[in-house]
Amino acid sequence: MQRPFYPEGAPCHVYVLHPPGGIVAGDRLDLDIHLEPDSHALLTMPGASKFYRSIGPTARLTQRFQLAAGSTLEWLPQDSIFFSGARANLHSRFTLEPGARLLAWETLCLGRPVMNERFEQGALDSCLHIELPDDVGLHERLRIEGGRLDKLGGHPLLATFCAAPADQAVLEQVRPLLDELANPAGATLLGSLLVIRVLDHDNQHLQRTLQRLWHVLRPAVLGLPACPPRIWAT
Repeated sequence: MQRPFYPEGAPCHVYVLHPPGGIVAGDRLDLDIHLEPDSHALLTMPGASKFYRSIGPTARLTQRFQLAAGSTLEWLPQDSIFFSGARANLHSRFTLEPGARLLAWETLCLGRPVMNERFEQGALDSCLHIELPDDVGLHERLRIEGGRLDKLGGHPLLATFCAAPADQAVLEQVRPLLDELANPAGATLLGSLLVIRVLDHDNQHLQRTLQRLWHVLRPAVLGLPACPPRIWAT
């Protein structure tokens, strides 16, 4: 991690650095983030996480986020890019204690659409868990085999944006933005957890969509005006 920034006072902005050369066959990365009570951290990345082609062993990335009572986490990373032939296991778990708040997105990019490279070979096993103190939360698993993007309607990019706590009023604020999109998108409430899905063919367009959603959700869920990380402007 790079040194923290404080562009808006108390919330701490931190840049998380993955290996610049990417993640290769057999690599295992573990990220453990613990937020103290009433703390606030915004975490983002300067670049995408790249999973390269493997001739056998699986690359594994495990991310665990523990949010103590009253804490706030904004997890806003760049894409995870899975090159054709990559074999990857991605496991993300968010555990919220009472009063904790979360804005978190995850973007899966299968192949390199900007270079017209399809995800023809390889495999992705992705698990996402969001544990809430008083609700079921979200527990899901997505398995993709190379060349089979039917689960995504043929789209190489899938983004999931989660916000908690949320209610019907928050859902109604994001729906008009999703209705404007030409690509498939939807939002639903699971108790107090808002889950947004967006499919796309263009990673830059998808990142802009996520940032627009964040500009709506930050004041709605956290009660704070949007203060974009400086690195987003580079």
